[in-house]
Amino acid sequence: MKINEVEAQVGITKKNIRFYEEQGLLSPRRNSENGYRDYGENEVAVLRQIKLMRKLGVPLEEIRRMQAGGTVADGMRRHLVTLEREQKSLEQSILLCQRLKDREERLETLDAAALLEEMDKLEQTGTIFQDRQKQDLKPVRYVGAVVMALLTTALMAALIVLMVWGFTSDPADAPPMALLVVMIAIPGVIILGVLLALFQRIKEIQKGEEDDAKNY
Repeated sequence: MKINEVEAQVGITKKNIRFYEEQGLLSPRRNSENGYRDYGENEVAVLRQIKLMRKLGVPLEEIRRMQAGGTVADGMRRHLVTLEREQKSLEQSILLCQRLKDREERLETLDAAALLEEMDKLEQTGTIFQDRQKQDLKPVRYVGAVVMALLTTALMAALIVLMVWGFTSDPADAPPMALLVVMIAIPGVIILGVLLALFQRIKEIQKGEEDDAKNY
């Protein structure tokens, strides 16, 4: 079974599948004829197990312990401690948000320094507040991907226009039509590939799966 088939069957992206392989959670066989990875039902089952644990928020290290022979029960006991700590942190965030709601205060008059100091003290006792700063960079990722795709597409399109212009301006010295078609097809295929890669990249940024995997 190829990785594309596994991606469709399990619902885990190819990048994440390869990431799990790099982390030692998955070890597919290699086809002796072409060296490609050969996924079987066992790998599909392992990926489903990983997907289940990850949807529950279980860290990769905990999954690794389970794969090494630790029981699911032991893993869940440790994970429940983490979840309970996160629940207490969420409760602290809710209380702070409720206080701010009740104050009916405008942002420009808010004493942010005092509130941040209060949050720092809570963090020293184990509270973990949700920090969305990383998500602020998502638009930058979109812009970078789109700009690179547009530049490459514009360059290839200009190359096509230049070749067509050269053919029409001096037909006597122009290469054979078949060669011209091939020469135009090459940048055309590159443009198509760039657009497909851009579409895939945007999907990855939206899902955030790769970043999520690397956080553990």
